[in-house]
Amino acid sequence: MNFKGQNIVSIRDFSRDDIEHILDVSRTMVPIAKGKETSDLLKGKILATLFFEPSTRTNLSFKAAMLRLGGSTLGFTDVKSTSAKKGETLADTIRMAEAYSDIIVLRHPQEGAARLASQFSSQPIINAGDGAGQHPTQTLLDLFTINEEVGSIEGKNIALVGDLRYGRTAHSLSHALAMFNANLTFLSPKTLTMPTAVIRLLEQEGANIKVATTLEEVAEESDIIYMTRIQKERFPDPSEYKKVAGSYMLDPEMLEYAKKTMRIMHPLPRVDEIPSEIDSSEHAAYFRQAFNGVPVRMALLALVSGVVK
Repeated sequence: MNFKGQNIVSIRDFSRDDIEHILDVSRTMVPIAKGKETSDLLKGKILATLFFEPSTRTNLSFKAAMLRLGGSTLGFTDVKSTSAKKGETLADTIRMAEAYSDIIVLRHPQEGAARLASQFSSQPIINAGDGAGQHPTQTLLDLFTINEEVGSIEGKNIALVGDLRYGRTAHSLSHALAMFNANLTFLSPKTLTMPTAVIRLLEQEGANIKVATTLEEVAEESDIIYMTRIQKERFPDPSEYKKVAGSYMLDPEMLEYAKKTMRIMHPLPRVDEIPSEIDSSEHAAYFRQAFNGVPVRMALLALVSGVVK
């Protein structure tokens, strides 16, 4: 794919070769992301970050990525301070943002918002999460992390645990892992299982899927345990959230039988699913995973700008 000017909306828009190229470029960005080298690849370019939903890591890492490459940023993180509160449509907001910037990063609570936004912008749109839909840049940094932590993605045993119904990170990552012939294990409360539509697509893609019943089983068999938060904000009924809150919590004792090379990942923020005692464990990879958002997003910004091919 020629990435210049391309929208980054869904991981399913890319081939395995496309993804591997992005990961290769990301690896070259690590020294710059760590501040060991400097770059002005995107000098004179402006990134607009339009966050209609709260964000810490995605927002900050996109800004850090742009600044590390010599560019500038503008945007908002509170919809209350924008004209959307006055009734401005998303289409009009995007039209304004494209006049002020060279690339637009959008996070929005409505599934499909990024795809819609791409219809109204001549500048590249990067989806930073659309409701319970897709989160392609999180998926790319997750793939990068898996590759760096356990040496490869191909054929690895990867367990996705927690909110698989509303978890957009789990949806995007599952599709990408299927491209790399990973073995997928799902573990979730009965009310938060992976949506049937996602399962069907994964099966069509040839995914090898297994359903687990306990965290102990997952800990013993996995190369990667990908924990996710039970997302209170996605539940229409708060009482339903209370029924499943705290369903799966990793206990340090569960890790005694894990492979020495097994790694724990989490898109963060965490609530109570990973206790702080695990942070110092050799298995904990989630803070390195969070850092990896910077070089991966640097790669994407450079690619869609056309300064890197």
